[in-house]
Amino acid sequence: MPHVTFCFQYRSINHRVDASSMWLYRQYYSNVCQRTLSFTIFLILFLAFIETPSSLTSTADVRYRAAPWEPPCGLTESVEVLCLLVFAADLSVKGYLFGWAHFQKNLWLLGYLVVLVVSLVDWTVSLSLVCHEPLRVRRLLRPFFLLQNSSMMKKTLKCIHWSLPEMASVGLLLAIHLCLFTMFGMLLFAGGKQDDGQDRERRTYFQNLPESLTSLLVLLTTANNPDVMIPAYSKNRAYAIFFIVFTVIGSLFLMNLLTAIIYSQFRGYLMKSLQTSLFRRRLGTRAAFEVLSSTAGEGGAFPQAVGVKPQNLLQVLQKVQLDSSHKQAMMEKVRSYGSVPLSADEFQKLFNELDRSVVKEHPPRPEYQSPFLQSAQFVFGHYYFDYLGNLIALANLVSICVFLVLDADVLPVERDDFVLGILNCVFIVYYLLEMLLKVFALGLRGYLSYPSNVFDGLLTIVLLEAGDAGLAVAVGHDPHAEHAHRVPLPANHPQHEADGRGGQYRRGPGAEHACVWRDPGGGLLRICRHWDQLVSRCRCGSPWKQQAALVTLWNLMVVNNWQVLLDAYRRYSGPWSKIYFVLWWLVSSVIWVNLFLALILENFLHKWDPQSHLQPLAGTAEATYQMTVELPFRDILEEPREDELMERLNQHPHLQLCR
Repeated sequence: MPHVTFCFQYRSINHRVDASSMWLYRQYYSNVCQRTLSFTIFLILFLAFIETPSSLTSTADVRYRAAPWEPPCGLTESVEVLCLLVFAADLSVKGYLFGWAHFQKNLWLLGYLVVLVVSLVDWTVSLSLVCHEPLRVRRLLRPFFLLQNSSMMKKTLKCIHWSLPEMASVGLLLAIHLCLFTMFGMLLFAGGKQDDGQDRERRTYFQNLPESLTSLLVLLTTANNPDVMIPAYSKNRAYAIFFIVFTVIGSLFLMNLLTAIIYSQFRGYLMKSLQTSLFRRRLGTRAAFEVLSSTAGEGGAFPQAVGVKPQNLLQVLQKVQLDSSHKQAMMEKVRSYGSVPLSADEFQKLFNELDRSVVKEHPPRPEYQSPFLQSAQFVFGHYYFDYLGNLIALANLVSICVFLVLDADVLPVERDDFVLGILNCVFIVYYLLEMLLKVFALGLRGYLSYPSNVFDGLLTIVLLEAGDAGLAVAVGHDPHAEHAHRVPLPANHPQHEADGRGGQYRRGPGAEHACVWRDPGGGLLRICRHWDQLVSRCRCGSPWKQQAALVTLWNLMVVNNWQVLLDAYRRYSGPWSKIYFVLWWLVSSVIWVNLFLALILENFLHKWDPQSHLQPLAGTAEATYQMTVELPFRDILEEPREDELMERLNQHPHLQLCR
């Protein structure tokens, strides 16, 4: 029996096809191996949270935060080297299956090899220095393992690369727009005598070229609006025209134009990617046909017919790892041909069954003989009964909100939750009754076949197990507030000087006890690196909080008051730190978020496509729907030609066709 690779997952077929290689191929793409590889990628990325300096603490407030656990030298390194060995085995298998010629041409595999070698060398240096090396280069390379083993990430990066020329044109317009208004802003607001009050605050945003560029760049994201406009507007109402025109042109026109271009380019690249995926599937299917095809006229029944014998195809399908419903549907269709060989067109249509997904029917409802029970079953099994349950749940939520508002100024220990407890008991009894009535109407198997019912049932059981109806009310509070009075604070501690100051805290870069405090009166930022400096030099209005690197970048991505972080890091690390954060904003907020938006739009259009619902699978009675991503473009994608497929198959490095 020949070993055939069916391109079910749109994979490349340019790999070895001998018996041992096919066994290795199937083992490599098995669920166990792929999940092990995915877990290894997760593990090596997770090491960053526990490696020195660790950020795994329950709170960011240094007054209550315990010292983070520092792993001993060799612990994380042992886990890391195991991950690197798994990646080395992964690279070796890929190199063997696809051959050295393909390996040399594949930039991803070559990059995989380079990253592994650099990581192993850096790991060796780290151990030789007893984990006291100043820089670990391999940490910067770890995201590559995720990129290399994710086809979606590769396609996304290719899409960005393909879209860069069009985005660069709009980016140039944005730069010109920004520079032009920066010069106008400096001419309008930076001149004149230096006096106190509003004029000084107004000139702070436009005191020099870097500050002016930063102020208008942040205004492009509307993060500092109307703060940057109010001082000038207070001086002269006509100055508002400058900021309004800048915002309309930059934020409402150019930024949205950039979003439209990214979506258009994404859709264009998606079309190209889908065309490539379609060609891969057709090529894999045709390769399977060519390997399985034979002259079926051994006894003279079909002397000139060339095709795949149904009995041979059935034997192959028995060994293929495939969903049982799809496999059963395909086998039923193959049996319908009897002993007549399948032509290339029939063979291709057979694999169209893989594009359909079975929607299983819910188990049948119990049958009751009594008319009263039948009527009750109809009522409690109707979807209007679900609407009633949703209304009751809404009433429960509203009651909790009302009591929270009424008791907002009352201490938790002084609250009288008797009425709220009684109401919660009533609601829990209704939820339990609703669950039992649904089980009565649908049956236990029918009730469990709905995910929403499973969720409601588990929630009801949790509420019952709680025992105390007051536990159903989740009142948020500061876990450290109840014992904060036990912590002795210095006389000059920032908390003692909070009244009337109104300071704001921000994290300083790279320091364990660094804080950035903004004085609202003078608009100045003070940075205290250590705790003694914090106590003696900074008068902070509220307990400052540290921000880990991920949280900092997340806050920058959502561009909420990101000018505060820009200014803080500029004062601590220098003016060039702004370049890093601006580049992060461009990549994350402008490119990645817009790509995510484009993906949501495409998915929305696909789900709401009325032509996505097709006929059932062959041999099944369940309703099905087309689920492939090619569906929205089925009228645009071109079917590969016969000569293109055969030409590519003849160039296969490991496949020798019989004809």
